[in-house]
Amino acid sequence: MPTRLSIFPLTGAVLFPGLQLPLHIFEPRYRSLVGDSLVRDRRIAMIQPQRSEDGAPLYDVGCVGRIGEIEAMDDGRYNLILEGESRFKMVRELDVTTAFRQVEGELIEDDEDEALSYAQRGGFEDEARKFADRQGYSVDWDSVERLDDMSLINGVSQIAPFDPASKQALLEAQNLSARCELLVQLMQFYGRRDGDEEIITLQ
Repeated sequence: MPTRLSIFPLTGAVLFPGLQLPLHIFEPRYRSLVGDSLVRDRRIAMIQPQRSEDGAPLYDVGCVGRIGEIEAMDDGRYNLILEGESRFKMVRELDVTTAFRQVEGELIEDDEDEALSYAQRGGFEDEARKFADRQGYSVDWDSVERLDDMSLINGVSQIAPFDPASKQALLEAQNLSARCELLVQLMQFYGRRDGDEEIITLQ
């Protein structure tokens, strides 16, 4: 059933279930959002706007997070960790009197036990190594190999240096296998360079 969600629309900030997103909250409307969330259910829904402007239309899919660690500062700002719980599909935006926006959304039930095939996992790790080498990243590959498929694919999807539209496509992927395939394509695409030019993007 649809549920009412208070949203934090932020370009480039994508949260996945099972992962954490650190946030520094300083705008009055989002300080109000955090305060409201703390007295209710500690939930905040992250979703990207389609444009970087106030009141811009929203993408269709976001992720509900629960406030974990939180530090309240004397001037009203917050530092907090948002823990991803569930993706959601937006049904409609609500007409509200609160300073922050609210939507009606349907939670998406992802298969938490889904796993990649051996070939998919191996292919992804090979492409990830190439991408990291091209970008000059230092990676603890022993730790990577110990991650379960869901943590690995969602984790890379959340932190990879892709443009907002690419991150949104990863969030909207139907399942883990589809997200893995898209992630490999994006790493190949973003890994292309022409001399000293910046990495090309999909926008």
